[in-house]
Amino acid sequence: MPSGRLVIVPTVFLLWALSTTGLAAAPPEVPDKLKVPEGQTLAFDLRAEGVQIYVCGARKDDATKFEWTLKAPEAELFDASGKKVVRHYGGPTWEADDGSKVVGELKARDDGPDPNAIPWLLLSAKMTSGNGMLAKTASIQRLRTVGGKAPADGCSEAAQVGHEVRIPYQAHYAFYTQKP
Repeated sequence: MPSGRLVIVPTVFLLWALSTTGLAAAPPEVPDKLKVPEGQTLAFDLRAEGVQIYVCGARKDDATKFEWTLKAPEAELFDASGKKVVRHYGGPTWEADDGSKVVGELKARDDGPDPNAIPWLLLSAKMTSGNGMLAKTASIQRLRTVGGKAPADGCSEAAQVGHEVRIPYQAHYAFYTQKP
């Protein structure tokens, strides 16, 4: 067997191994306003499945009219092998199975390519805790969204105030840390 093949096979295996652990070899392509600050590197790219929870309430600009507003997300995040590794909920907060957490703060949004899906986001880590996989998170991107948008109707009168709806969504969350 030629020696060149010995180098190619381990390299291909390494790339496959990285992709199945939820680690990503390169950051995803995103609009400029959603790019993470210089000095950060992609740590994890996880697939999310869950719901966006909306509640019907009076509009801030006109209390006689009503609209759906986001109450909280509720989702599970999975690595490339399909193992659930993170839970996502209000805050917005991401909590890993190892107990580490990150709370995000919105920095930028982009409508993304699908007009029927929730926007793509860039968030910075407002707070982290624990010693696990999320403890050193600096930025988070929500990308490749499917679904999750508030209903276009069903919240038009005072009798509906307080009513909640749970809209299914999918996304990818890319977690970044500071380069060593």
